[in-house]
Amino acid sequence: MSDIKPVHVLNGPNLNLLGTREPAVYGRATLADIEALCRETAGRLGAVIVFEQTNHEGVLIDWIQRAGREAGAIVINPAAYTHTSIALLDALKGVDVPAVEVHLSQPAAREPFRAASYAAPAAAGSIAGFGAMGYALAVEAAVRLARARMAEREKGS
Repeated sequence: MSDIKPVHVLNGPNLNLLGTREPAVYGRATLADIEALCRETAGRLGAVIVFEQTNHEGVLIDWIQRAGREAGAIVINPAAYTHTSIALLDALKGVDVPAVEVHLSQPAAREPFRAASYAAPAAAGSIAGFGAMGYALAVEAAVRLARARMAEREKGS
């Protein structure tokens, strides 16, 4: 039993193709490998995760809104929506849950349009360029943020 609400790990478009999609950029780890890593990391920290992937922007926004009600924190890899979705930014800003943005590659080192992130202004922090390991770092950060927020709220009660 976790002392915090679950961490929701939300993944955007094309991440279902990990392992075969541009392995020189994204590595050989599959999304299932990353999910296992996230579950192991969360378990080691005494937390649980909800892990999901969609290719649809509206579904991702629905999940962010649901996480606002059900999650202790969010880990989000918006994938290509990072650079295009103001709606995603608005959803993240609209929920009272800390978010950690994660990317397998280092977007700022790639095409110029990838340097801008609409998710970053709503995130507590961003982790990029560490491949699958970035998800473990993001889950750890999210768990710590959720615990800190819970302690702060208990203090204020």
